[in-house]
Amino acid sequence: MSEALINGLAGAGGGIIAQLITYPLQTVNTRQQTERGVQEEQKKTIGTIQQMCQVVRHEGWERLYGGLAPSLAGTAASQGVYYYFYKIFRDRAEAKALERQRKGFGDGSIGMLSSLVVAALAGSVNVLMTTPIWVVVTRMQTHTKAAKKSEPSSSSDASAKLIVPTDPPPFGTFNAIQEVIDEAGIPGFWRGVLPTLIMVSNPAIQFMLYETLLKKLKQRRSLLKKGEAGVTALETFLLGALAKLGATVVTYPLLVVKSRLQAKQVTTGDKRHHYKGTLDAILKMIRYEGLYGFYKGMSTKICQSVLAAAVLFMVKEELVKGARFVLTGGAASKALKSKHP
Repeated sequence: MSEALINGLAGAGGGIIAQLITYPLQTVNTRQQTERGVQEEQKKTIGTIQQMCQVVRHEGWERLYGGLAPSLAGTAASQGVYYYFYKIFRDRAEAKALERQRKGFGDGSIGMLSSLVVAALAGSVNVLMTTPIWVVVTRMQTHTKAAKKSEPSSSSDASAKLIVPTDPPPFGTFNAIQEVIDEAGIPGFWRGVLPTLIMVSNPAIQFMLYETLLKKLKQRRSLLKKGEAGVTALETFLLGALAKLGATVVTYPLLVVKSRLQAKQVTTGDKRHHYKGTLDAILKMIRYEGLYGFYKGMSTKICQSVLAAAVLFMVKEELVKGARFVLTGGAASKALKSKHP
């Protein structure tokens, strides 16, 4: 089994486990991102925990896991595709670096720019291949319970109508797919692909911020300790967290725009709630919601993404170690036993 395939399968496994743990936060975050309201209405928004309780109370626990099945498929596909192509592109970049070294150029290692290009290429392939899945997931996460008017009781005024929540018709994966096709045809499955492609820059921004912070910390440490510029594991963790936070703040508006485009479009009524494309969505959000509209649900996203990333990397590394042990350690153990029966 190739290293690319091992990394791809391990990434898929880690992504699935992280998704299962953090999915309710992801559902709430998507709903927060797709809430549309003018600036005067922004003060009425509720917090993450309150919104989760509200969903459970009015729609049931299962709505926190709306779209879980296609989301798991999308996570597995995304992580698998990304790590598979990342390994392929990285191997090619390293081969070219070694070839340049043989010709007398460079030291045989790939630089920062090459690493960023490799990550961007893998991310772009991932986006183009898996965006249709995430469009369906977004539709299912934002599909809310309908309400109906009950018949007035004999003890109430005949003209009064009582609004009560009711279970919506079954809205599964195929319903979401049909909704997208009816609304925009096949191209509708790639709505929001432009801001998603731009968001591929998130890791590049994170890496740039991390390297800058690390360099400044080492310089300060060397001045204070007269040449000793060591960095502890805790400091590395905190620098990574700060870099991730900075990258999220910079790219989060694109994530909101993507969610707005992928959610069900309101084709009638208030024109503020209908987006024809990326630029139209940005302009309408600026006009009717202001800067705040681009950062709806960011605190929820930070909690979800940090927790998911921690679980993903931890599980992925363990799965890679396990796979290598099975493929190499097992064979070595058998060889050792054959030599010493």
